Amino acid sequence: MLQFLFKSRKGQFFSLAILFTVAGFVLMPIHDLASRICFYIAIFFGGFFAAKDAVVDTIREKSPNVDLLMILSALGAAAINFESEGAVLLIIFSGSDLLEEYATDKTTNEISALMSNVPETAKLVMSSGQTKEVSTEDLQLEDQVLVAKGEQVPIDGYVDSQVSIDESALTGESIPVSKEAGQEVFAGTINQGNAFKLTVSKTSDETIFSSIVKMVEEAQDHPSNIAKFIDRFETKYVITVLIAVPLFVLALYGLTANNWQEAIYRGLVLLTVASPCALVASATPATLSAISNGAKHGILVKGGAAMESLSSMDQLFTDKTGTLTFGEFTLVDYQASDQTLAYVTYMENQSNHPIARALVDHFKNLDFSQVNSSQPVEEVAGVGLKMGDWLLGKLSVFEGYKGYQELNEELENKQTTVVAAYKDEIKGYFVLADEIRLEAKEAVHNFMAAGVDVSLLTGDNETAASQVAQAIGLDHYEASLTPEDKTVFVKEAQNEETVIGMIGDGINDAPALANADIGIAMGSGSSVAMESSDLIVVKNNLAKLFYSFDLSKRLNKIIIQNIVFAVGVIVILVILNLLGILDLPTGVVAHEGSTILVILNGLRLLKTPKDADDDEVEKEEETSSVSLQA
Repeated sequence: MLQFLFKSRKGQFFSLAILFTVAGFVLMPIHDLASRICFYIAIFFGGFFAAKDAVVDTIREKSPNVDLLMILSALGAAAINFESEGAVLLIIFSGSDLLEEYATDKTTNEISALMSNVPETAKLVMSSGQTKEVSTEDLQLEDQVLVAKGEQVPIDGYVDSQVSIDESALTGESIPVSKEAGQEVFAGTINQGNAFKLTVSKTSDETIFSSIVKMVEEAQDHPSNIAKFIDRFETKYVITVLIAVPLFVLALYGLTANNWQEAIYRGLVLLTVASPCALVASATPATLSAISNGAKHGILVKGGAAMESLSSMDQLFTDKTGTLTFGEFTLVDYQASDQTLAYVTYMENQSNHPIARALVDHFKNLDFSQVNSSQPVEEVAGVGLKMGDWLLGKLSVFEGYKGYQELNEELENKQTTVVAAYKDEIKGYFVLADEIRLEAKEAVHNFMAAGVDVSLLTGDNETAASQVAQAIGLDHYEASLTPEDKTVFVKEAQNEETVIGMIGDGINDAPALANADIGIAMGSGSSVAMESSDLIVVKNNLAKLFYSFDLSKRLNKIIIQNIVFAVGVIVILVILNLLGILDLPTGVVAHEGSTILVILNGLRLLKTPKDADDDEVEKEEETSSVSLQA
């Protein structure tokens, strides 16, 4: 805090204001003129930035602000020979402003700390096999990078062998995560095992860490609805005070037998205590602290409005694959000719979907010579992959195709299936199994205990949906849905009193995410899903989502506390002044002290509750999956 105080010009002026105010009080019984000069200098240093903001904002926004009220109070006090009160007023006011700036700076520092986790250089593997140190900004997609034991991963990419990765910088979980060949690792994480090579999957400005930084920075420019209301209210309130105070002075002048000094003094007290300083600081520092806390825990929130909506969520729709389950499939059964296998594997190799990765890994040694690779592979939302006359997708897509009826009966009790067809005839099928996340089951239970209705929306068949819903503990689910179907469910559930959340990770979830009141994307999902969302959970862990839900509840609670406290203090001080039993020094300390308390209350959100830390440690030590057999 002291370092922050002295490194900025505003902090230096604040320190000088304190110094000259103390000098003024020391000199008061010794030399009256010297004492007054010290107080005037203190008023200059204490009010310099407030006066600057008051003039600039009033001219630019064409409306007065709270800084103007404080400057007028201090100058008015000095004009009627209460220089010491004016100096103390501006010291406490500038101190509270400095504390609010500290909250913003703290959030910025969290962003900087996130970026410091990412190396600026990488060891590029040349065609000769030698390595060359290059800037991460110069790395291109498909480049090979060497990561030695103990080194930080410089960029997102797919590993070439089994590795052990410390992802605590991203997720806060200290236990290393085992990654198999072909799985993705992220920039900023640490290699705990042997050296490995990775294939670059994202450029330096598209990595998970870059996304974190951009989103947290952008979040500061998207205040909550409460903050927006307070900003609008501030202008009208300040104008009201500026009109009311002169009227109060005139009325008091008539009631105090033409005593201008008494009337003006009481008017200055009213001008000071009626200022909405604490009210203005009720939301923003707390919101920035919550966003910063979320970023540290791998939760990216696109602004205060998103956090506010999350706290009010009544119903949560969730996708299945990659959200409730790991999305790491195992092939358990298939039927297809060699030619069909070749086309299926070639087409799936163009996709990054978990099912595609499972099929490619299983058939990675196939010969693609019989595949007509001149035709492009297209991803069709809600359908699957298309390449010329070849089409891959779930069984329901192929209703009416030759062989559909027989296959439908055969796969009736199977879980996740992929069907391949050429022209109008089904050529083969693949049955896969997935694993449910234990933390997902606990998170769903926590959401339901908190009064949030949770329902499953999946494109998978009835059997797969039913088994997952039963294992997780969900009463409501909908199966065999297209992206349009999911969007319809979201829209139908929405009304003026219900806040709907949707969580997913794929391109097929993007329409529903965009239409929900609060869209939530899993961090390892598609870029389209993340762009359509309001909140991103970096790690596919619903426990993190419930943490953010709880964090948003805490944020709203603290903002309400701040508003009630701020308004209460103003009302009490105004009443005391009207009764004539409040002097300016007491009013200054009580009023500006309330502002400091409000900001400090908001800064509490920077800290993680101890019980939340303990829960995370316990989750790290638990087995995290339950197998689902097809």
